[in-house]
Amino acid sequence: MEHAGFLLAAPASGSGKTTITCALLAALKKRKARVRSFKCGPDYIDPMYHEQVIGVSSGNLDTFFSEEEQLRALYRRGQEQYDYTVIEGAMGLYDGLGGTRPEGSAYHLAQTLQLPVFLILDAKGMGRTMLALLAGMLQYDVDRRIAGVILNRTTEHFYEIIRPQIEEELGLPVLGFFPERRELHIESRHLGLKLPEEIGELRKQIFAAAEVLEKTVDVERMLELAERSALVNAFRRGASERGDDSQKHLCQGEEWCERRAGKKRRIAVALDRAFCFYYAENLRLLREAGAELVEFSPLADQSLPEHIDGILLGGGYPELFAKELSENRSMRKSIRQAIEAGMPSVAECGGFMYLHEHLTDGEGNTYPMAGVVAGGCRNTGKLVRFGYVEIVEKKSLFLAGYPIRGHEFHYYDSDNNGDACTATKPATGRSWECVHASETHWWGYPHLYYPANPAFVSQFLNICS
Repeated sequence: MEHAGFLLAAPASGSGKTTITCALLAALKKRKARVRSFKCGPDYIDPMYHEQVIGVSSGNLDTFFSEEEQLRALYRRGQEQYDYTVIEGAMGLYDGLGGTRPEGSAYHLAQTLQLPVFLILDAKGMGRTMLALLAGMLQYDVDRRIAGVILNRTTEHFYEIIRPQIEEELGLPVLGFFPERRELHIESRHLGLKLPEEIGELRKQIFAAAEVLEKTVDVERMLELAERSALVNAFRRGASERGDDSQKHLCQGEEWCERRAGKKRRIAVALDRAFCFYYAENLRLLREAGAELVEFSPLADQSLPEHIDGILLGGGYPELFAKELSENRSMRKSIRQAIEAGMPSVAECGGFMYLHEHLTDGEGNTYPMAGVVAGGCRNTGKLVRFGYVEIVEKKSLFLAGYPIRGHEFHYYDSDNNGDACTATKPATGRSWECVHASETHWWGYPHLYYPANPAFVSQFLNICS
């Protein structure tokens, strides 16, 4: 069977994509299908659900972060190990940069990878209006990617009434419905979905949703439509392209991605409830470039791991664990002393916040942090500099004169954001100074996507030698 992939999308956020994606992944796992998943866009938490709760390999694909050939290579990499790839879209199907441009949208990703799209329509409180909405979605579907729709939060009775009208008037397959079940709803918080370990019996909840899905959605028909699309694409590509080396376009400037001989660089990676936001592609690129990643917990461990060459502090929720992080004085001291002694380090968003002298939470409580960056971070009560960014250094340190792409999503801000780089929003052109950087460190709010500029990885590991 030709590997089959498809994308689940919706007209807007909050339509039930995550619940139905997780339920479908769980249903496929129950069938013993070899399935993997991706999240469209710069989202950390949905892939965590897929991996930690359902046991499905997951990652991110983003048409702003990656050029088309690199994106196709990332998608094809390892696909022979799987029967299906399920991609969860972000926001509305056509919502990209700034909400107005195609780059970064789920539809642009489906176009790039030539995948069918199954819409999830929140039908609660809606009658024939859903036909008008679907007609508009189809009108914008210039590549005819939309292959079917699932009606979310509706009753079986009304589904049986509206389904034939949709299929007859629009020619769009209606693959089933998902009833409104409050006990299957996944809770949210200020940075998105709650972390998997925070929701009691989440695994039981998702597999219960899978049982409902299998009764109300024609999963077999979905898979048949996806397989048919895969066969058509295989015919169009031809055998020669299918045999291409999937590594060929994994990064721009492949000389930076070659595995280096000799001793591996041991990089201490903060990984616990407070620091858990890492792109799988970033960690894989580090390993391929010769890094040995050594996990540690700023919450639970007393000091950094022994015999390390560098430190990576990713994003997460340090504000929710500020008291615990502050009380772990020995770890704060260990990190501060290592960095002051010249230990190379990278800190992004939550990791950057942790390096400050103090952090003030939303209730006004102030806690000492690592004390590496002068000043503090505070809750602003609103999203700060939210969205995609392209970053250039004022002086070439980590990026070899090239830009790197990333994303910001945080409610906290620093009174000392740094000025080593300039970040620019691609949709609006708005720019600002950011990042603390030197020959040994890079600290700032942006979450970076390393494959967008592998020189970043190369330079970091060279410094760690």
